[in-house]
Amino acid sequence: MKIGIIGEGAIGRYVIDQLSIDGPAPLISLVRPARMDSANDKVSVRVASVADLPDDIDLMVDCAGHAALIEHGAAILKRGIDLVTVSLGALADENLEQLLTQAARTGGAQLHLASGAIGALDCLQAARVGGLSEVTYTGRKPPAGWRGSAAQERVDLDALTFATAHFRGTARQAATQYPKNANVAAAVALAGLGFDHTQAVLIADPDATANIHEIHASGAFGSFGFRIEGKALPDNPRSSALAAMSVISAIHRRRAPITT
Repeated sequence: MKIGIIGEGAIGRYVIDQLSIDGPAPLISLVRPARMDSANDKVSVRVASVADLPDDIDLMVDCAGHAALIEHGAAILKRGIDLVTVSLGALADENLEQLLTQAARTGGAQLHLASGAIGALDCLQAARVGGLSEVTYTGRKPPAGWRGSAAQERVDLDALTFATAHFRGTARQAATQYPKNANVAAAVALAGLGFDHTQAVLIADPDATANIHEIHASGAFGSFGFRIEGKALPDNPRSSALAAMSVISAIHRRRAPITT
């Protein structure tokens, strides 16, 4: 499988390193024109546009955030190239979701949503078949994990002495207002009740030593609760290690003759 990548930040570097261990690293990196001369000996070629991607690319992997999916996603899918993305929160924009859906149909390609930092999404998807009545996602991080987000405008992250909720609302509002922090809320929404009917609570907790994600759901199936305490990538306290691992898992499923 010939793989290309978008983004060489913390998640992108993890993906490149892991693919190098498993086998050939991504051959192509789609970058901004200013990054064309960046050095990474594990990436063979850099290109600045989707039009310059070779015809034999099997899969592109987006690790660069919402802006990259907005800029490149539709063009990649229209070319018939499957795309794995961790930028699930970008789909809170209904226009973008429709654009990507149409592009995938036009190109006969698929957009694969990497599960990111949360599990139990298969349970939510199954429960949705019988009917879900309520889904709430709660995200709890140390204050440092919320720096650079809207949380800074709502609470004094440096002065917190107890856990403080700085956002309560729908998953669509969370994904829109916290584009770099609420991809998990988006993943839960897409697996369950959708962006407008999934509730989200975001908390800054000075006593937290990990990024904590919780799902509570009820419906015709009964009810369940799920909690995971995930570590951040060493290079970036806002990037989940499990989110990066979920990209590799998605690629493995694409390669496997038998998959879950």
